Amino acid sequence: MSMMHLVMGGRVTDPQGVDFEDLSKIDLVGIFPDFASAENAWRGAAQRTVDDAAMKYVVVHLHRLIEPNG
Repeated sequence: MSMMHLVMGGRVTDPQGVDFEDLSKIDLVGIFPDFASAENAWRGAAQRTVDDAAMKYVVVHLHRLIEPNG
């Protein structure tokens, strides 16, 4: 099974959470075949917006959503 990971981000209503303000403005960084490459992409995106506390990037483990018991 592929271990797909999605990296995405956007402005959040609360920096402590992942409630995005406007889903139409989500930055879809990409889908990656392993956590290491996803983490690298996440780190790059997060560092570009480090001065904006309302911007948040996350790694979504797509393989866990596709096969939650797998």
